[in-house]
Amino acid sequence: MAFIVAIDAGTTGVRARAISLDGAPSLSSYKEFTQYFPQPGWVEHDAEEIWSAVLSTLHHVCSQLPQAPVAIGITNQRETLVAWNRASDEVLAPAIVWQDRRTADRCQQLAAELPTVRRITGLVLDPYFTGTKAEWLLRNGVIEPSAHLALGTIDSWILWRLSGGTTFATDESNASRTMLYDIQKHAWSEEMCSLLSIPMNALPEVRNSSGIFATTNVEGIPRGIPISGIAGDQQSALFGQACFAAGTAKNTYGTGSFVLMNAGTTCPSVVDGLLNTVAWRINDVTTYAVEGSIFVTGAAVQWLRDGLHIIDNAKEIETLALSVSDSAGVVMVPALTGLGSPWWDPYARGGIFGISRGTNRAHLARATLESIAFQTRDVVEAMTKATGITLTELRADGGATDNAFLMQLQADQLQVPVVLPIDRETTACGAAYLAGLGVGAWSTTEEIATHWASNATYLPNYDNQGVADAAHAQWLNAVQ
Repeated sequence: MAFIVAIDAGTTGVRARAISLDGAPSLSSYKEFTQYFPQPGWVEHDAEEIWSAVLSTLHHVCSQLPQAPVAIGITNQRETLVAWNRASDEVLAPAIVWQDRRTADRCQQLAAELPTVRRITGLVLDPYFTGTKAEWLLRNGVIEPSAHLALGTIDSWILWRLSGGTTFATDESNASRTMLYDIQKHAWSEEMCSLLSIPMNALPEVRNSSGIFATTNVEGIPRGIPISGIAGDQQSALFGQACFAAGTAKNTYGTGSFVLMNAGTTCPSVVDGLLNTVAWRINDVTTYAVEGSIFVTGAAVQWLRDGLHIIDNAKEIETLALSVSDSAGVVMVPALTGLGSPWWDPYARGGIFGISRGTNRAHLARATLESIAFQTRDVVEAMTKATGITLTELRADGGATDNAFLMQLQADQLQVPVVLPIDRETTACGAAYLAGLGVGAWSTTEEIATHWASNATYLPNYDNQGVADAAHAQWLNAVQ
């Protein structure tokens, strides 16, 4: 039996998963790591703790396989910045997480440069992206420019350590999320690096998303395994959902939610509220995606659990929400770390509206789930307006797809079917498929597409459209 192992380094933990090429049951191992909140709006990780979680989960999975994996793929939380010394492997600062808002004021100062940022990178000026994080570390003297300085996203940090410090590289999907990369010239942008005073020699080499980056060279892991696929987690999920045709789209319901639509091999025009990004690059051909980034969806459920203590676990929210017939006019806007697409307001903060003496925790639970569906609808409607493509179905993945109430609500809000795959770990699947393609385990994306199959479809209640539209209008009022 031959296996490919995917390392899925997410925002709250690392999962290593072995996917069989011949249909045998997969093996996986998961380990959480610590979230640090040193100041309001700041979110940090310990890069060494992430590496320890990678090593632990990878060792656990590899030790159970009958033979060494034929390849390893990496997928990762995007935009999170790690700074380290390539001569010593020393981490120079806490990793600044994609959710971190510390550079919001700096992004506002740069507002006049927005047309340049949009033209070159396809992104918007927001602390979400990596570039202003790196600038902040340098401007505040936390790190110093040097010949050995490495400024990389999580994938490049893991690749560096897995390769024994021989390979400092990233793929184009991750590079496109830094606000430092020219997505049409396929190179680091001198203009953007100059604007943010980022030394270009501290940035990794940018390669195809599929192809051999390096081989493993670290204690505790079989040596010589090709590391042959890398993609940011949302692009990896798009690939894992077999959205290979232009116009196909997926939403991953995780800590945040990220709607991506395959835009083909021509970079689309920039549209307010949405991002242009690289989906993947294979054989030096770039596929683009239009993206809507929603910062807080699953994190709002976590807040109900950990902050308000009105549920004991995430699964409880569905039963609680169904215990009432509606939200009784309560609307929750979960802007706990600002609003992403299509609003892009880093200063927005959460609000709960319509509270009365009759409001109880079930109404708040239901309003929280509704907010997830409403935010996704906002993004999909913006995509339809921007591209002229009417969505025929939305492929969904991530932990919240276990919530049947939410999935039905989403179908009703979008008025299109919401389709769930048999294998819900599509982010890991995408990394494995890219790695397998990189070593010839699969020869084409068409062959990979045969591995995708659905096991649940939520059809919209077409008779309920008026109610759905009224609820969404109430949501828009709350956002305003």
